[in-house]
Amino acid sequence: MEIIKITSIALIALIIIILLKQYKPEFAIYISILTGILIIFLVMDKFTGIIELIRSISNKSNINNQFIEILLKITGIALLSEFAVSICKDSGETAIASKIEIGTKVIVISMSIPIISSLLEIILKILP
Repeated sequence: MEIIKITSIALIALIIIILLKQYKPEFAIYISILTGILIIFLVMDKFTGIIELIRSISNKSNINNQFIEILLKITGIALLSEFAVSICKDSGETAIASKIEIGTKVIVISMSIPIISSLLEIILKILP
């Protein structure tokens, strides 16, 4: 029932933000950031459960643990950057949000190079 907690927190924060924008609009972004952090903490145990499941599956199979760690790091980077982009867009800073998106894409591509090169090596071994 975490979804009820998350939506309740989000709706309460939305009401507070709407009220604050009338009197102190500069504080509305702080409520938005705090709400996002609170929601992340609420779902943190789900993240750890997913990570443990992926690690146990990779240990049972012959998948390189380095690749699993890279994929988990890429997922974490994507989630954090999406949070930052949303905060920037909420505060009206779309230019900064687009720079975060570009930077994230470059980082993800650079981190995925070992996986891409390994896949290319496998493909070259299969081809005659």
